[in-house]
Amino acid sequence: MKKILFAASEAMPYVKTGGLADVTGSLPRCFNRHKYDVRVILPKYACMDEAFLPQLQFVCRFYVNLNWRRQYVGIFTAEYKGVRYYFVDNEFYFAGDQLYHNIYEDVEKFAYFSKAVLACLPYIDFEPDVIHCHDWQTGLIPVYLRTAFGGDQFYARIRTVFSIHNLKFQGRWKLKEVMDITGLPAQIFNSRELEFYGEANYLKGGVVYADAVGTVSPSYAYEICTPEGGEGLNGLLSGKPNRIFGILNGIDYEEYNPVNDPYIEANYGAEDAVAEKKKNKEALQRELGLAVESDTFLIGMVSRLTDQKGLDLVMCVLEELLADKKVQLVILGEGEERYENMLRQAQTRHPEKFGLFVGYSDEMAHKIYASADAFLMPSLFEPCGLCQMIAMRYGTVPIVRETGGLQDTVQSYNEYENIGTGFSFRNYNAHEMLFVIRYAHDIFRNRRENWNGIIRRAMKQDFSWDASAKQYEVLYERL
Repeated sequence: MKKILFAASEAMPYVKTGGLADVTGSLPRCFNRHKYDVRVILPKYACMDEAFLPQLQFVCRFYVNLNWRRQYVGIFTAEYKGVRYYFVDNEFYFAGDQLYHNIYEDVEKFAYFSKAVLACLPYIDFEPDVIHCHDWQTGLIPVYLRTAFGGDQFYARIRTVFSIHNLKFQGRWKLKEVMDITGLPAQIFNSRELEFYGEANYLKGGVVYADAVGTVSPSYAYEICTPEGGEGLNGLLSGKPNRIFGILNGIDYEEYNPVNDPYIEANYGAEDAVAEKKKNKEALQRELGLAVESDTFLIGMVSRLTDQKGLDLVMCVLEELLADKKVQLVILGEGEERYENMLRQAQTRHPEKFGLFVGYSDEMAHKIYASADAFLMPSLFEPCGLCQMIAMRYGTVPIVRETGGLQDTVQSYNEYENIGTGFSFRNYNAHEMLFVIRYAHDIFRNRRENWNGIIRRAMKQDFSWDASAKQYEVLYERL
């Protein structure tokens, strides 16, 4: 039986700030359990959901050296849905009310976590064939494995996979301070390994030292090798064509299932989605104080309120969009203060046409997926994206920009062949986006049978984790 260890800074259901937690919380359950023993290791944050604390069992304690520091490591464990989780305990590093603070604190915190992950393996009696590392927070695991732990026979067989979920975040800090923090050999802080424009770069370390490097969609694997999408690392990444792979993320089909979703007004499947979605739509309109009109084109968004997610495009044409009497917009999310304030002002101007929920509510997200007619994702870049897959699962037609995982998952509607699962636009342009929204609205209003066909095709798509798990199994076997 092959042994796989997922190392990540967050995972559902214990801690979550974004899509990374969905991946590391769902994917480990989908491997063939007769062939793979997949486990997960996380930091034991003080802000972790308290409901899970009674389930944690103490395993062991020991110390690791982080350069001249000698730091305590406690290991706890729990099982969730058949997967074994481990938690690295150290209140000095993992206290506080949020997972990530400022980069200076985080580079030391995750250097400690990376070293503790490797050091704990003999104590928990688990010798993985592959350690699957996720994002910059675990970028030093492959580095430590081949340097500080390189002379130990216990670690000699271990291979590493490094997955990039968002290349924009790289874990960069002052070179000399990171050298002091990590205790890594000075000679590896050069332009070919950990140095990056005068700084140390954890993500670069993961790319250089891992046995395989992956992204979360095939298109994003291509985009990060280009000057436009490479965030300064395109030269390094494009020079490793045989080590870069793109495997599309999936979604949890148990959590996102309109047939038995407890949060929505009316449950439904593909056969009765058209009729039952109207009931959910009217319930959401009432809840948010919108005009209750089943024939109005309701557009939903569940998103971080940032430039990356295309909020600048939305704000550019928001008044034009809401000028249409038969269009409503609902947005759930939080992010940059300027966008939150602008959206609050817009809601004040259009109380019956624009619903806003600043923050995050899992219940409200499910209601939007089940109630909206269309789901808008105009991202500047999108490594994979999960919301468009969830929307299609609920029969809500996605309107996306053709980038990253969005173009890998949404087939643009072709009215001549009557095919497609959504609508898309190519250029990062607000009025091109508005044109496509209006085109989708026209299909919704005037060619309803065509629109219903898009819904049916979207709901037939399979974005479960099973296909992704099989591709990862092939990668692990190759390593």
